[in-house]
Amino acid sequence: MNKFKKVLLVTIGVFGAVLAAGITFTVGWRPLIGVNARRVTDRQFERTPERLARGKYLTVGLLGCEICHSRRDWTTHGAPMIAGKELAGQVLDIADFPGTVVAPNLTPDPETGAGSWTDDQIARAIREGIKHDGRALFPLMPYQNYRNLSDEDLASVVVYLRSVPAVQNPLPRMVVKFPINYLIKSVPKPVMEPVPDPSPSDPVARGKYLAVLGCGCHTPTARLPWAGGEHLKGPWGEATSANLTPDSSGITYYDEAKFITVLRTGYVGARKLNSIMPFSEFQNLKDDDLKAMFAYLRTVDPIRHRVDNTLPPTYCKICKETHGAGDQN
Repeated sequence: MNKFKKVLLVTIGVFGAVLAAGITFTVGWRPLIGVNARRVTDRQFERTPERLARGKYLTVGLLGCEICHSRRDWTTHGAPMIAGKELAGQVLDIADFPGTVVAPNLTPDPETGAGSWTDDQIARAIREGIKHDGRALFPLMPYQNYRNLSDEDLASVVVYLRSVPAVQNPLPRMVVKFPINYLIKSVPKPVMEPVPDPSPSDPVARGKYLAVLGCGCHTPTARLPWAGGEHLKGPWGEATSANLTPDSSGITYYDEAKFITVLRTGYVGARKLNSIMPFSEFQNLKDDDLKAMFAYLRTVDPIRHRVDNTLPPTYCKICKETHGAGDQN
């Protein structure tokens, strides 16, 4: 009996060690112990005209918050917003999503919006992926990119969101099905160090800052920085993000003027871009910012990855997705 107990204890110990190692080196422990979230503070961002203007520029321009948080007419090129529903949130029909996607009401309505949230709760959600109630945000909200938002720009966005008209718009609670609801707990990470503004005297550094915040769909994985390949399917139809690198399969045929025209109009020559590309927001960006983004994209490593949304979708061995011209990679 003693020998049996020893064998049983050893077996349990080995199984436990293997299980612990498996969890450590796969999904990690966050799904079990909860999100890595800092405590919110009572800080309030000073409301200034400069922050209000900058916050509007970022929210309705570069960050594209209105794409998800405002109801839009996806049948029209550019997907104009439904008047009176700006930033009031909506249920999003995202194909194959494991649950129900709800972009919350960001207006300062106290009952159905963000009116009861503190400044730091809003800031933490934007940059760290933690909801006002402490739960993890699904990374469809691009907080992994927004964590690069400078402290001053973050304050400006919060100040602007506090200023928009309150809209009462009751929405259901977002639902993420098991086991994804546990796995997403490992994604948020607190921002504990100051995040400075990019150097105003370095257009390439400023361009990188702007591109990271505004062009995240073009880097679906770390393996393919700026090389596109993210498949986007929803009320806008279907599209795959393009390769922005200076490879022949990317946008080497763009010059600065063409780049600005495309981002302002949503047309590449006579070809329409899908409206999930936020050209209706980017048209609000200053020429200098668009030029800086283009200057930065000219410096990134060229990656061969052909994406052509005018062709039938085929499997791509590079990005492991199915998209137009996939079989040409």
